[in-house]
Amino acid sequence: MTELLVGTKKGLFVLRGEPGGAFDVVHRAFPGTVVEFATFDQRTGRYFASVTSGFFGPRVMYAEDPTGEWEQAKGPAFPEGTGAEVERIWVVMPGEADGLLYAGVDPAALFVSTDGGETWELNEGLWNVPTRPEWQPGLGGLALHSICPWPADPDRLAVGISAVGVWVTEDGGKTWRTGYTGLVPRYLPEDQWETSQDLCVHNMHRAPARPDRLFMQFHGGVYRSDDAGATWNDVAAGLPSGFGFPLAIDPGDPDSAYVIPLTADRDRVTREGGVRVFETRDAGATWSARNEGLPQEDAYLTILRQAFGSKGEGDRLQLYFGATSGEVFGSADAGRTWFRAAERLAPVTSVRVA
Repeated sequence: MTELLVGTKKGLFVLRGEPGGAFDVVHRAFPGTVVEFATFDQRTGRYFASVTSGFFGPRVMYAEDPTGEWEQAKGPAFPEGTGAEVERIWVVMPGEADGLLYAGVDPAALFVSTDGGETWELNEGLWNVPTRPEWQPGLGGLALHSICPWPADPDRLAVGISAVGVWVTEDGGKTWRTGYTGLVPRYLPEDQWETSQDLCVHNMHRAPARPDRLFMQFHGGVYRSDDAGATWNDVAAGLPSGFGFPLAIDPGDPDSAYVIPLTADRDRVTREGGVRVFETRDAGATWSARNEGLPQEDAYLTILRQAFGSKGEGDRLQLYFGATSGEVFGSADAGRTWFRAAERLAPVTSVRVA
């Protein structure tokens, strides 16, 4: 039995089923409210949801059972004197120490919990970097949406921000450095490519089996870093488009990555009316389309940045993604074949496998 946490524009849907066929909707939490993201902390068995209410604003909620009662965390909230308010909580990510979790928010900031997600504090080091007054938002806001812990080392962390590139810490968040080299913002005039910090990261994941390797979906490119995010190489050759939002990896294979290309920034739908997931197993040297079981005619879907989740590794890697059309697709064999797990949900914002 597999459990999916599907965040939508109209609540959190908890789906359960056997991979290969339709899943059952066993519960809907936060009806009528935007659930930006939901996840499961395997270390503690606790569930988390980022919920944005028009009345209460953005909140982190947690529960021991996603079909039961949810409690509200204390924070994330900016301290008095910062002049800032949390507008959106993009992601909640378990860390590498007991009780440690991270939350990425808009305006781009990192919050840290050391008590299992019940209370949150601002990471002052990233908030106070000297260049912050110059930071510019992407179309979706000034979003810290990707958080990549380093396995077994809680002092090392990389984050992706739209549109301020990659930031890396090696001292637990006290100090931060940029990881810009090699990223090319082709949406800017060419004479700004080497100097601009307006670098629109869409998604980023670390390869646990080789922690110095990261894969990134950029605004108009797919990149790989082999030096912990310091420099980047474009590996989008062979893809029908470098534009897209979601990204997944096989945690057992550091050469693997999965992306879902969209047409372009001006037409954010799957290309040519067909849904195709592209896989690399050679670190981006080549890409292969994996579309068996996915709609290939009159299918103009939009898949958002957090709407691609996975569980397992190797041949038994499970992959799931959801679209703003309300459909959720899954694969039980590392993307070789696909099935429709759910349909007619609200527009999907995130998918994670518990």
